[in-house]
Amino acid sequence: MKGREGKPHIGIFGRRNNGKSSLINAITGQETAIVDSLAGTTTDPVKKSIEIFGIGPAVIIDTAGIDDEGAIGQKRIQKSLDILKSIDFALLVITNNEQGEPEQMLIDKFQKFEIPYLIINNKADLVPASATPAQSSVINVSAKTGAGISDMLETLVRKMPPSSYVSHSLLGDIIGEGDTVVLVTPIDNEAPEGRLILPQVQMIRDILDNDAIAIVLKEDKVADWLQHNPVPRLVVTDSQMFGRVSKDVPENIPLTGFSIVLAHHKGDFDHYIEGTPCLDKLQDGDRILMLESCTHLTSCEDIGRGKLPRWIQKHTGKQLHFDFVNGLDELPDIEQYAMVIQCGGCMITRKQILNRLKPAIDHHIPVSNYGMVIAYLNGIFERAIKPFLSNP
Repeated sequence: MKGREGKPHIGIFGRRNNGKSSLINAITGQETAIVDSLAGTTTDPVKKSIEIFGIGPAVIIDTAGIDDEGAIGQKRIQKSLDILKSIDFALLVITNNEQGEPEQMLIDKFQKFEIPYLIINNKADLVPASATPAQSSVINVSAKTGAGISDMLETLVRKMPPSSYVSHSLLGDIIGEGDTVVLVTPIDNEAPEGRLILPQVQMIRDILDNDAIAIVLKEDKVADWLQHNPVPRLVVTDSQMFGRVSKDVPENIPLTGFSIVLAHHKGDFDHYIEGTPCLDKLQDGDRILMLESCTHLTSCEDIGRGKLPRWIQKHTGKQLHFDFVNGLDELPDIEQYAMVIQCGGCMITRKQILNRLKPAIDHHIPVSNYGMVIAYLNGIFERAIKPFLSNP
């Protein structure tokens, strides 16, 4: 299952007045982006959800011209470049076959972030790309007439990495038809009013997609249910309940957490496994960076900003400093941190999570995940990750 922000993201880049916004309108078949002959009409990145045959739901992002000018223009360019950390595919729009320094800079960035891309020669009704080998990878289109748009989309579908849009199952490698999965979902102060949180909803849907049976319980019902029903294939609990639920669930029943399922599904699971035990190596004065994938109101009972820092300090006995980054906000200087801990990431894509973790991994800074940290603090780390190991 993919959430709203699990759709593949496609960024459109290029110079001002190359027709990026017109191209989006041609793709979507509607006036999604403002079009004007005045250079610099697009300022901030604009997102539009679309359906692409062969891929499914996707998000297309219009960006400001890469050749913008002045102090404000430089800020617009930086916002466009920041989008590179969030996308799965790029379309580089040129006109008149013109490829110069701005285009080469973008291509270098695409390659740095390992983003597949296409070069689109827009306004090809006026000046088509030549048939030279150097232009063989350039696709001629006309956003004005619609010519070439279908060919461009067919090529995009072929070159889009399948992992960007195929809805891999959360639990499909573990459960099968007829299996029972118990989901432990506490209703506490942090539970949203009148609904379940997104990972719980995603898990229920994934279980149903696998023709299995979902049993949803509060933490105080687990022991009684297990006593009077057949042994389930798996128990998945809110990570905050690991301490209590691990005592109620016998060792012969696999147990993990919602956040750990997400960590395996779209996080850097191997580096999480390697990095989590580094909690025991933290020293007084160390800084820890907490990465949250969404923006929400917080309280002293908030897991990422309240409970988890308190639990880590209690476990280590050290005086530690915690910094917090919401959503996809820019990261601070990564080298100052002794550890980076990412939330489950239910609201962002795998590509976005991996790009956020990459600076820490490149600097050999341990990374982990909320659920895996909580499991480690409760002494059940090996048990909680065992369902996902190739040879458990």
